[in-house]
Amino acid sequence: MIMATAPKGTYAVRMSVRLAGTDRPTGFAVVTAVYLVAAVAAAAVVGALPGSALPGSGPLAVTFWADLVATVVVFGGSMLFGNSSIYDPYWSVAPAVIAVAWVGWRGDAVAARQSLVVGLLLIWAVRLTANWAASWRGLGHEDWRYVQIREQTAGRLPWWLVTFTGIHLMPTLVVFAGLLAVWPAITVDGRSFGPLDVFAALVTATAIGVEAVADWQLRRFTREPGNRGRIVDIGLWRFSRHPNYLGEIGFWWGMWLFALAAAPSWWWTVVGPVAMVLLFTFVSVPLMDRRSLARRPAYAEHMQRIPALLPTRWK
Repeated sequence: MIMATAPKGTYAVRMSVRLAGTDRPTGFAVVTAVYLVAAVAAAAVVGALPGSALPGSGPLAVTFWADLVATVVVFGGSMLFGNSSIYDPYWSVAPAVIAVAWVGWRGDAVAARQSLVVGLLLIWAVRLTANWAASWRGLGHEDWRYVQIREQTAGRLPWWLVTFTGIHLMPTLVVFAGLLAVWPAITVDGRSFGPLDVFAALVTATAIGVEAVADWQLRRFTREPGNRGRIVDIGLWRFSRHPNYLGEIGFWWGMWLFALAAAPSWWWTVVGPVAMVLLFTFVSVPLMDRRSLARRPAYAEHMQRIPALLPTRWK
């Protein structure tokens, strides 16, 4: 995280200067308040738009609209406080809320598959949100990627349009695509718990573990003063340049396997994990690699030795 910057005189700059001295508890209080307003707005959508009034799959369609409205509210908070990182925890918070809501929509006993899916999703959500909270410094700081995007688009596109479409709306749509597989895994009955469920659980749990270990190793490495300027090459980072991204992608493939186990006719929800692969392969990984190349000349050689995501060696 680095201090947010923007073209001189913009609202974002005025807010970043004004909020630079606020402490972390104040920042978390603001984020909590924004998300509570978003939750109320989403609940209003659910109450006002019964599934029968919308095209598509009833509650699934209502969830989509509620998700979009909540995203717009969080976007409003990001603009109000001049910090797009207010949206960051939405990636992990929204799926947890949606999954629990879908369980409530069922209205009956939850079977083994549903319990496992929701349990794993909640573990993923809590850990990822906690990881964000551990690294976010408050309202005076913003993810460096957003700062970079703001600087690159300044004078060419209005910032509100850039941050809404690229930083808020696009991730919401990608995550909802991933959640399409969670819907049948939670709501469709008829197929008993079987070997594919076990395999899905192993894939999902392993992915959560990989992401958690990678984040922990990265945090431990960067906190060591002697590692300043060095390329992280310990633990899982010896085999993949972005093992945390690999774990995130694996999690969504695990969710899709649960969908396949519950209802093979929902195979098309593979669009979710495929969207994740595309997002990380063509957006997240290149952004991180370009930044590392600019800051560490030796990173070019590192890229030649270590694959971006899938390991090709184990020694």
